[in-house]
Amino acid sequence: MQIEIKEVVSRRQLRRFAAFPNKLYKHNAYYVPQLLSGEMNVLSAKKNPAFEFCEAKYWFACEDNKVVGRVAGIINHSYNKKTGKEYARFGWLDFIEKEEVLHALIQTVEEWARSKNAKILHGPLGFSDFDASGVLVEGFNEIPTAYGKYNFPYYDEFLGKEGFTKETDWVEYNIKVPDATPEKYLTMASIVEKRYNLRCAPVSGKKDLLTYADGIFHLLNKAYMNLHGFSELSPRQLEDLKNHFLPMLQLEYVSVVLDAKDKVVAFAICLPSLSKALQKNHGKMYPFGFIPILRALHKNDTLDTLLIAIDEEYRDKGVMSLMFRNIGDSIIQNGFTNIETTRELEDNRNVQNLWNKLEIRQHKRARCYKKDL
Repeated sequence: MQIEIKEVVSRRQLRRFAAFPNKLYKHNAYYVPQLLSGEMNVLSAKKNPAFEFCEAKYWFACEDNKVVGRVAGIINHSYNKKTGKEYARFGWLDFIEKEEVLHALIQTVEEWARSKNAKILHGPLGFSDFDASGVLVEGFNEIPTAYGKYNFPYYDEFLGKEGFTKETDWVEYNIKVPDATPEKYLTMASIVEKRYNLRCAPVSGKKDLLTYADGIFHLLNKAYMNLHGFSELSPRQLEDLKNHFLPMLQLEYVSVVLDAKDKVVAFAICLPSLSKALQKNHGKMYPFGFIPILRALHKNDTLDTLLIAIDEEYRDKGVMSLMFRNIGDSIIQNGFTNIETTRELEDNRNVQNLWNKLEIRQHKRARCYKKDL
């Protein structure tokens, strides 16, 4: 049967678009669904502040009136201005194991991208770095973090047949939590503290954390600016993150480092893994889907690193030891045995060197592809 492409034009269709992977991976033990309400907000031009500098379209692939694939086409004008190149992105790519389906989806995105005068198509990428990116190429027998994305092994092969080549890879690591904070971390933390006149901010409540929020996000923009696919977060995006992201954090797994002038020079934000909880609630918070989430936040053996940033002035100076000393005891005492890193660029040695004093295993890899139009 011929593959038919349909553009998403209604909220009902958008909901089907967001929920399609839940059907595609229904019986897969490693797939972690995204919260459907969250996905709807990200895809909505009315609710996602990234649409201030992005434009997008979404399409289904249908066969016998059944949805068999999906894709988004995105242009991030802020990123194009930063790089000086005319990029278009594809994202939210999922499809059954049938080459014709992918071909029809990619052909549709390419035609749209050319109509927008794009010269290069790359992805999978979202609107911002807070959206899931990449095609999994290693680690198919590993459960992804709640902020990662699972896909079947055939994606990589099929994209190659469509003329895409590797642009960059992201890698993920599993880190074993030691029985006690390593003495070398404690020693290094004391040295760093005194040598550079740094200290960990006292954060005893959410209000305390909010006082450092602007500094955290300013450093985030500064530290991530040269990373692949990253465009500076706008004031509205920062406010949105402040209102929706910070309140859910557990302060015992957050560390903020200040210099002598109380400027934020480093931070680490971790959260108990929500992957298994999302598998249990199938990506729905109501009526009872919030229960596995609450349980995961308070009883868990795996901690996810959400965001880590260190000011360029203090990189390679042992600042991570200061943050680990700050939150390490909580991690150990609360029974965590594993730390999962979220996706980081394969050549980002600054981040990877943060963990070189612990038992570490690189176990997942995701790829971003590119193709000249």
